[in-house]
Amino acid sequence: MQQPGLHRPEGGAPGGGGPLPPDDSPGVPTSAPYHSKDTLSPTAAPWAALQPHPPPASASTSDPPSFSLPRPGPAAGSGGGLGSGGLGGGGLGGFAGFPALAPSDGTFSLPAGGGAGGGYPSAAAAAAAVAASHANMAARRPPEAIITVSPAMPAPAPPAPQYQPARKRILSADDLKRFLAGESVKGFMAFILSVNEAVAGKKAVGDASYSPSPAVQALCGVLTRLCALVDEVPPEEQSLRYGNPAFRTWCSRLAELAPGLLGSVLPDAVRQASVELVPYLLDSFGNSTRIDYGTGHETTFVALLYCLAKLGVFGEEDRQGLGLVVFKQYLELMRKIQTTYWLEPAGSHGVWGLDDYQFLPFIWGSAQLINHPMIKPRSIHNPDILEAYADAYLYLGCIKFVKQVKKGLLGETSPMLNDISSVPSWAKVNSGMIKMYQVEVLSKFPIMQHFIFGSLLTLE
Repeated sequence: MQQPGLHRPEGGAPGGGGPLPPDDSPGVPTSAPYHSKDTLSPTAAPWAALQPHPPPASASTSDPPSFSLPRPGPAAGSGGGLGSGGLGGGGLGGFAGFPALAPSDGTFSLPAGGGAGGGYPSAAAAAAAVAASHANMAARRPPEAIITVSPAMPAPAPPAPQYQPARKRILSADDLKRFLAGESVKGFMAFILSVNEAVAGKKAVGDASYSPSPAVQALCGVLTRLCALVDEVPPEEQSLRYGNPAFRTWCSRLAELAPGLLGSVLPDAVRQASVELVPYLLDSFGNSTRIDYGTGHETTFVALLYCLAKLGVFGEEDRQGLGLVVFKQYLELMRKIQTTYWLEPAGSHGVWGLDDYQFLPFIWGSAQLINHPMIKPRSIHNPDILEAYADAYLYLGCIKFVKQVKKGLLGETSPMLNDISSVPSWAKVNSGMIKMYQVEVLSKFPIMQHFIFGSLLTLE
């Protein structure tokens, strides 16, 4: 006899709907709020048919029969059970009022008549319990901030009496809320928008009206040296596709060179600030322990540019150079590092994300193409346009790189980029990218917990 509340259609998910693939299978978003190898929820086992088992000898004949469900995994009671967010999205304890599952010889036993006492909670009690659970989760979730500021370069900061190495300060969701509500993030976002404003309608190459300043050239010299360092540290032979251990050697060499490299960029008056800036440089190219790289490391490099501007190294006249000369060279270096050492994507949404590694070139790159007479968002599907203009426009360069490293149609490998190509104008693409960056990068704890702060870029 079919038991109430335990209906499972043939071959389908609980409650209907067709075959249920594994939680983390291709094409299915994970149940974790942010997909990274550090936060990914365990994959839950598919549901099996309910199998009755005999009641214990002590039970009376009037007790309802019980049914068994397979254990979802070793963490069934915590992060890997059948809970909120779908299979693998959290323990059953997250649902107040759900009939308790008690372990019984490797299975969970569910009394057919409901919870303790044999009855189900009333609809009102169940709704109240779910509402309380949602309110509790919402209270712990960091806000997805939309920071409204005007484009502006940071005002030069007076030299600090003593600089300290930048360090991690976001240790909890409350710390992230403080950062998003403070003035520091507004200054950082205003800097990004200032560069965005300066590169609008400009090409990265062939602009005779722009000449890089000595400060821009000095920072480009640092990136040139690091590019040569990749050639000096070849990848080790290994069978794994991702995570070549030689990257750790490259990072060790970078740590040795970093103080001198930054010293070549800083004027004498603020050279002591090198001690605070070195951690930004070291963290701009990936994590040597995990051998990965993502949008958090990219944001750290832009934070280095912001700190240098705050020290007076860069001014208003350098905005175009920062976005289209320095950052373009940084992108080229990162692509060389990625294809040499095959860094794993850090905190990637996978196929459902914008890009495995980068975000800011889509902001500044879309700004470059605003009001372009020929290249439209849908032009990314034209291989001739990509070949001709990838070097001049950051956005097109990113699309070309994605197509080189991912085999298949763009709609299959990068559906979000494919969908964005249907947006009617680059101005709309640009404004959408800016909002998305604030929500998907600056507001995400798994990313921002690794961000570092000092006296030039503070937590609040």
